[in-house]
Amino acid sequence: MLPPGLQVRHLIRRWVERDPKRYRGLRDDLVAANMGVTLDHYLLRALLASGLFGVIWGVLGYLALHLAVLPSVSVRVYNVFAIRVPELVLTEAQIGVLQVVASAGIFIFAACAAYFFFLTYPSVLKKNRATRINLLLHNAVSYMYAMRRGGAQMMTVFRAVAETSAVYGEVAHEFRRIVRDTEYFGYDMITALRHLQETTPSEKLQNFIQDLVSVIESGGDVLAFLETGVRVYQEEARLEQKIFLNTLQLAAEAYVTLFVAGPLFIIIVMVVMGFMGSAPIAQLSVVIYILIPVGSLFFILAIDAISIKTEKVERYTGIKWLREFNGVRVEEREGEELLVRQLQDYDRVRKFRSFLRHPSRAFLIEPNRTFYVTVPVALAYILLTLLATPAYPDVEVLINVLDDHLVAALLIVLLPFGIFYEVWRRRVTEIEAGIPDFLERLSGINQVGLTLTQAITVLVKANLGVLSYEIKKIKRDIEWGASIQDALIRFEERIRTPAIARTVTLITKASQMTGDIAEVLKIAARDAAISETLKHERWAEMFIYTVIVYLVFFVFLFVVVIIDAQFLSVLAGTDTGTLAGATGLTSGAKTPVATFERLLYHGCLIQAFFSGLIAGEMGEASLRAGAKHAAVMIIITLVVFTVFL
Repeated sequence: MLPPGLQVRHLIRRWVERDPKRYRGLRDDLVAANMGVTLDHYLLRALLASGLFGVIWGVLGYLALHLAVLPSVSVRVYNVFAIRVPELVLTEAQIGVLQVVASAGIFIFAACAAYFFFLTYPSVLKKNRATRINLLLHNAVSYMYAMRRGGAQMMTVFRAVAETSAVYGEVAHEFRRIVRDTEYFGYDMITALRHLQETTPSEKLQNFIQDLVSVIESGGDVLAFLETGVRVYQEEARLEQKIFLNTLQLAAEAYVTLFVAGPLFIIIVMVVMGFMGSAPIAQLSVVIYILIPVGSLFFILAIDAISIKTEKVERYTGIKWLREFNGVRVEEREGEELLVRQLQDYDRVRKFRSFLRHPSRAFLIEPNRTFYVTVPVALAYILLTLLATPAYPDVEVLINVLDDHLVAALLIVLLPFGIFYEVWRRRVTEIEAGIPDFLERLSGINQVGLTLTQAITVLVKANLGVLSYEIKKIKRDIEWGASIQDALIRFEERIRTPAIARTVTLITKASQMTGDIAEVLKIAARDAAISETLKHERWAEMFIYTVIVYLVFFVFLFVVVIIDAQFLSVLAGTDTGTLAGATGLTSGAKTPVATFERLLYHGCLIQAFFSGLIAGEMGEASLRAGAKHAAVMIIITLVVFTVFL
């Protein structure tokens, strides 16, 4: 007797085997998305998760229907045919049955929607992986070219690419399939390549593998093929960026229409309605506190999904324990206990003392560390503010007293991070800008017969801007006994950017394979130069979108300020009943002006925060870069509303 879980999986497997064509696409998507799960296991997870999702929404729907008061509905359709419609009066039992039926309908709809999501989710991951593969393919081909030029066999090349997943991301994961098929499944290299061609989600990688297999089977020059592939993929990167910029232009227009002009129009209409007696405070609160933040958040996620981003580089460093003195007996001498204890105390506080000497250096290396300081300070500031604020009976007065202090706490978190991140980004940008010239000079010096170490020594005297300081550090590491590969790896760990990581990985591997790496350095220099050109072109195009975000925010702020300074002050002194009678509307309760002022102020603050994040995401393809824009816009809003109004 099989366990219940295995019985269910057996039933699902039989269900799939009855109609294998129906689930062939899902099976291919699971393999291409590299999810690491079989088809029957994934379907089991999808059914269980969909059922649980449906039960949750069914229960919530039943509770909502049970607590809700059903309004009386009148249908205003003229009965021109004189059809007698009987009056329908529901008893409590009938209402209960309808609630159960509606809850069952909600359960079925939610479960089906969740199941459909699980069926389409692998295809979404597949497209995402294809984009990441296309982004780094030309860098991986450059790496393959460097190894092949050094005389490495193709399986050695594939294995080396598969081991550098921290640098080449999803491309390395794809090449791991070749290594797995040849070393564990016993396939030959051609069969493994064709299997990867069938399963990879990237059409560009499929074409590359197909051409590579043709060259290998025909006995062609693989080295010339890889060199040509590098040049072709570098040119294709420019076209992909142009397509992305056109998409980004459409997204910018959609943002201005949906999340600036739309909410602004709704705010104006609702403010007027509030002074006509309708008092739509709840609706206006929904627009300001829910519609604008949620809509902006979804827009940020959409921009992030379509953006061309580089992979994050992760460098794992391990400690190498020295075992040369394992068998030596340690003798403890009398009178040295104090010295040993002082040495241990120094080792414990060494990093802390280094941080106290140069505190800004730690934040410049990793700007996220500012949160360890600013978040506790902001929370302490909020706590002290709450303790010092008296208990006002009027909620509007209490909110008016506290909201400025909450904004100040938010600025305490945003400003330091934005400043340190901007300083770090500019320094890294200047270093990356000098990489193409650095590689070109390395290639020229290597061509005249000097080794890579000697070339580094010569380049110390060259003027390469900020990069010259890092080259001096590389030379110092070499003089202190490090190899050229170790010195370059330490240089990469100090900067930690994808472009430098790929460059260092390419140079170190080429220098290990052969001493004549001039041609490899030329390829690396050309790749770095094209990357810098694409970066400058993208920055020039995206700078326009950053300016657009600032302009639409200023328009939003200007209109709200005009409403607050001119419209509200005039209507506050006008008899609402007279105004309603003049317009033919029914007069209702007059909404306090302070409530509208608070809603408009908070609307501008929320718009400032999310507009800053969107400016960073669109202008610099980084949400972290939007921290400085958000801080600037919040400060402008705070100054306008506290000083000029």
